[in-house]
Amino acid sequence: MYGILEGQFRRYFEEAERRKGITGTNLLTLLETRLDNVAYKLGFANSRSQARQMVRHGLFTLNGRRVSVPSIQVKTGDVLEVRDRTKKNLVITEALEVVARRGVPAWLEIDAPALKGSVKALPTREDITFPMTEQLIVELYSK
Repeated sequence: MYGILEGQFRRYFEEAERRKGITGTNLLTLLETRLDNVAYKLGFANSRSQARQMVRHGLFTLNGRRVSVPSIQVKTGDVLEVRDRTKKNLVITEALEVVARRGVPAWLEIDAPALKGSVKALPTREDITFPMTEQLIVELYSK
């Protein structure tokens, strides 16, 4: 779902295991707070893969700095903004129209006219809406 390969997924799992709390929830939180996923959830792209490519091309700034690494972990208070030279990009404006109907998760906040979004809080398990049994993933990778 997140468009990452097995090796990178294993590293996310190992990091989720090291953190305090439920491993499955930690894993989903780590995956949800990737920069490319946040760009998708804010509505700057129509898919996660499109958001990943847009990040790789340097179309966004994170806290005022240009970024091109999709796997950056965002934190509470981080601000993701479309760069000035990209603000009239037709793909982004079309994606924002779609997100107006779909909605933005509660842990994110968007300022659509300014093409800016921020992370209000880290996502909880209740914020992640797609059906996933993370316990099965934990059981598989714990072997």
